[in-house]
Amino acid sequence: MAVSMCETKNLMQLIRKETNARMKLKLLALLHFQEGKSRYQIADYLKVSRTSVNKWITSYLALGLEGLKAKKHTGRPAALNDEQIQQLSRFITSRLAIQSADPLHGCDVQAYIHDNFGVMYEISNIYRILERLECTLVTHLDEHVEVAD
Repeated sequence: MAVSMCETKNLMQLIRKETNARMKLKLLALLHFQEGKSRYQIADYLKVSRTSVNKWITSYLALGLEGLKAKKHTGRPAALNDEQIQQLSRFITSRLAIQSADPLHGCDVQAYIHDNFGVMYEISNIYRILERLECTLVTHLDEHVEVAD
């Protein structure tokens, strides 16, 4: 790939200005590619996989510098939809409002979700959901705390 000195100089300026380490690595890979290095050499020199170098170069050739920008990672979709989360929130709020009811535990919320929505969460995930809903429940440790006189 024949590259002008101007293109190389512009790429060097981009590399110097770049603050994101991952993007800087991609730009360095591109610079080496423009200098005629093989993808194997680039991967070895930068200590990254050849697959990554291939993706970066291919993205750059297809989309330019825009192709090197990080894509949004969406993660796993939520098992409960917004309506179910609202229903869960109403259940928790109503249970916490009843003073005579037994204390509400994470396992109670876990059972409610399973019984009403058919979704089985690990207990640690139940507490993450409760944190997002800004709810505090009694844990098993709270029940066993004795106050010394």
